[in-house]
Amino acid sequence: MCCNSSVSVIIPAYNHENYVQDTLKSVIAQTYQNIELIVVDDGSKDSTWQKIQEMRGICEKRFSRVHFETKANEGICKTLNRLLDLANGEYVYPLASDDQVKPHAIEKELNFLKDHPDYALCTGDSEFIDAQGKIAYWDKQRNLIYEDNPSVYHTFGEYSECNIQYFDFYSNDFGSYLMLSKSNHVPNGYLIRKSIFDKFGRFTPEAPLEDWYLMLQISKYAKMKYFDEVLFSYRWHVANTAQNIAKMEAMSQKTWKYECKLLEKIDLKQVLSGVTIVKKYGALYKRKRIMRFIEVCNYRKDDCKTKVVKVFGITVLRYTKKAW
Repeated sequence: MCCNSSVSVIIPAYNHENYVQDTLKSVIAQTYQNIELIVVDDGSKDSTWQKIQEMRGICEKRFSRVHFETKANEGICKTLNRLLDLANGEYVYPLASDDQVKPHAIEKELNFLKDHPDYALCTGDSEFIDAQGKIAYWDKQRNLIYEDNPSVYHTFGEYSECNIQYFDFYSNDFGSYLMLSKSNHVPNGYLIRKSIFDKFGRFTPEAPLEDWYLMLQISKYAKMKYFDEVLFSYRWHVANTAQNIAKMEAMSQKTWKYECKLLEKIDLKQVLSGVTIVKKYGALYKRKRIMRFIEVCNYRKDDCKTKVVKVFGITVLRYTKKAW
């Protein structure tokens, strides 16, 4: 039986007139009842705000509290900060205005977080849907296809497992700072313990890849849980920022540059051990397990590479050399 904790579903909306009502309907269909719904339209140029307003009546009947507002366009970071300021729930569930959440997702994730206080985030796997809401898959170039072929990626979790080398997706490494320093592997559709934001504050335009930035901050102080179950539908369409590889790379570099500034000032006594490793050696760029008891890690920092070999968790070899 799930507790009666309050959950704030926070939706930053922008130019999703064709999708936002389906997004809201997926929240309405949640099996968990004690939800407040907060939507902030970030100055959409299409009819997104009108589509949101059309849903006000049914939303007010369903949710404990509803807050809809529109404002001038300020970008995703400032919009998320506004949403967090408006949220009263013990937990927050961020949701893009073109995606959808499975009916039992919030209830399942909340049950776990309530019983595991050392975790601050819980998520499941994400399926892909097209512009019409039809389930699809990714080929190796992340193009949508509809054939059930074992050589393609059926979910985001499967894509992450295949593309993040030497990473056991179902181990305690999931959501660790050590692995997140390499790249973001946490699927969308996560429930967050709101009190974790007291540790690091809010979003900033200095870190424009806001989802990766958020994961990095949370992983400094708490653990994350992954369910091997599809709990979310991620819409893949022509307007996705993630499809612009050059833009994503620029955003990623700027975000990591800002994160490095934070690492310079961080109190290592206040964070988890993985942060200390990254600050000392740089971002982990390769990790390989041989059988179950030998582990080889390669770190890179500045112009040096360090190889560490562990047997049963005990370091038996450490070797550093200049990178070229």
